[in-house]
Amino acid sequence: MERTPSHLLKEIILVDDNSSNEELKEKLTEYVDKVNGQKPGFIKVVRHSKQEGLIRSRVSGWRAATAPVVALFDAHVEFNVGWAEPVLTRIKENRKRIISPSFDNIKYDNFEIEEYPLAAQGFDWELWCRYLNPPKAWWKLENSTAPIRSPALIGCFIVDRQYFQEIGLLDEGMEVYGGENVELGIRVWQCGGSVEVLPCSRIAHIERAHKPYTEDLTAHVRRNALRVAEVWMDEFKSHVYMAWNIPQEDSGIDIGDITARKALRKQLQCKTFRWYLVSVYPEMRMYSDIIAYGVLQNSLKTDLCLDQGPDTENVPIVYICHGMTPQNVYYTSSQQIHVGTLSPTVDDDDNRCLVDVNSRPRLIECSYAKAKRMKLHWQFSQGGPIQNRKSKRCLELQENSDSEFGFQLVLQKCSGQHWSITNVLRSLAS
Repeated sequence: MERTPSHLLKEIILVDDNSSNEELKEKLTEYVDKVNGQKPGFIKVVRHSKQEGLIRSRVSGWRAATAPVVALFDAHVEFNVGWAEPVLTRIKENRKRIISPSFDNIKYDNFEIEEYPLAAQGFDWELWCRYLNPPKAWWKLENSTAPIRSPALIGCFIVDRQYFQEIGLLDEGMEVYGGENVELGIRVWQCGGSVEVLPCSRIAHIERAHKPYTEDLTAHVRRNALRVAEVWMDEFKSHVYMAWNIPQEDSGIDIGDITARKALRKQLQCKTFRWYLVSVYPEMRMYSDIIAYGVLQNSLKTDLCLDQGPDTENVPIVYICHGMTPQNVYYTSSQQIHVGTLSPTVDDDDNRCLVDVNSRPRLIECSYAKAKRMKLHWQFSQGGPIQNRKSKRCLELQENSDSEFGFQLVLQKCSGQHWSITNVLRSLAS
């Protein structure tokens, strides 16, 4: 209210997603009545009778809006001076633009503002949103006020109200939180619109110490990510399943009915996800060479899995199987074994490959290992040994009373130990 010119701000809509916070009941009503006493109808409160989650709450706010442009924000943001004017200018020039402001951080313990560098907004293959370096074309302009072309959205955005409806709002088949911002960015680009971050429109966002809804949102984000993959990502949907380390057939995860979202894509005559990767998000790494993925288990002790070990070291270990990111293993058609997270973009650290270093198993950045012609190629077939192609040594388990679970990984003359990986996409013939 204080930092937006009054002639540009028609209304403020607050969505109460059936909160248990007493402050948002009578006290909020009193405050709204006081403001509306001076400016009738200026603040509207939408109250849900049951908790719907962030995604459907944003759509509720949009449905209550009457202004030609709608800004959908978290409640825990502060607006800087002049945030609105550049946004409205860009949307007036082209109503098919969805705009994100640039974000700064508010420290939750002392409310200090920490200025963030300018960034585009993207995502990794699990579809968690993330900041990106602005594209090279933006740097070449040598104009720090120029709009930054962005592959996706972090979450808060401004959009022409009618255009938002035309392209399908947010996916209300998603649950609670996570993935809706990535899906919107992908959909807008594939269906003829664009996404920008504006350096001259700044807001500050407080990172809360405790998340609403649930402390761990992973299950919701994973389910929502699979909806995005199935509707929008064509043959690249496999990357999302691989990143989450879940099977592509019979995953056991109910993603709900996606018929309407697929029909929307057809109706809008949207481009392919390959077009999106090539034209909009070329920084994203593609992994079409992965032929098997999951956890890697040895026949000698099947409750232990290959694990990347401590982040600060490059020594793989075996650990009780839990199937989370440190135990993600990817076997490629070029016979490399990647361990740990799938590196999302070319600007990130490279994937780490299993390498035979002086008869010891080590994890080395794949590009470095390849450049140095290290021993990074392994012959492996499901239920067979893992043998280094150059050294002919096998990756095996050896009993060791000093190790946490009684075994350590070694490279030695093959003794007949067998390994199995969870998901096989194509033949692993050596």
